[in-house]
Amino acid sequence: MTLRIIRHRRAYSESVSSSLSPRRDARRNHERLLAEAKQLFAERGIDAPLDELAVRAGVGAGTVYRHFPNRDALVRELYDAAVTDLREFAPQFLAAETGWKAIELWLDLVSGWLVASPHLPAVMRRVAELDPTHRPGTEFAPMMDAVVSRAKAEATLRQDVTAVDLSIMVDMLGSLGQYGGAYLPYWRRQLAVMLDGLRARPDLTPLPGEGQAFDEFHDMSHAKGSSPAPR
Repeated sequence: MTLRIIRHRRAYSESVSSSLSPRRDARRNHERLLAEAKQLFAERGIDAPLDELAVRAGVGAGTVYRHFPNRDALVRELYDAAVTDLREFAPQFLAAETGWKAIELWLDLVSGWLVASPHLPAVMRRVAELDPTHRPGTEFAPMMDAVVSRAKAEATLRQDVTAVDLSIMVDMLGSLGQYGGAYLPYWRRQLAVMLDGLRARPDLTPLPGEGQAFDEFHDMSHAKGSSPAPR
């Protein structure tokens, strides 16, 4: 009886392992395709051939389309993955020891993430074209406003800076990713300059005009580069 039970358990274990193996392979292929798509889109643009994606990932073209029925599905998943990354940053900002530390983390972490993600601007534009109502980025506005308010209350952040101003700075720093890996060791030089300009002190020159509304900034950031600038 004992030997029979052992054989039964071994057969069951082998059966489960066999059924899980294709799932593991599929998951690995999925993750590899996403990673290679980021690199491909960064190098060749959002409309790069998906056949090349298959070659880079070491899979057949059919595998690409089993995971992503079309290019739009791939782009949408890359976008939603980026939103998930941002959600994981948010608790760190809110838990920072001070408002100023939250500002430093915000600019450092999100800018560094963008610098290392040069595929994202094109992905953002394409998703805005595909579905203008898909605007998960707006969920971060209350968190950003809370961080800014806290730093101002501590008198560490200049009073005329808004959350949108900081978002623009993140975009500016993140755009350094266009230079590729060669600039990665240096981008924090620009971050240090920006942080010095954000600190509250008595001899500041007031910022001109009113700050941009977040909704306007959100839509603008998802459409940047899609049309020529007015003359």
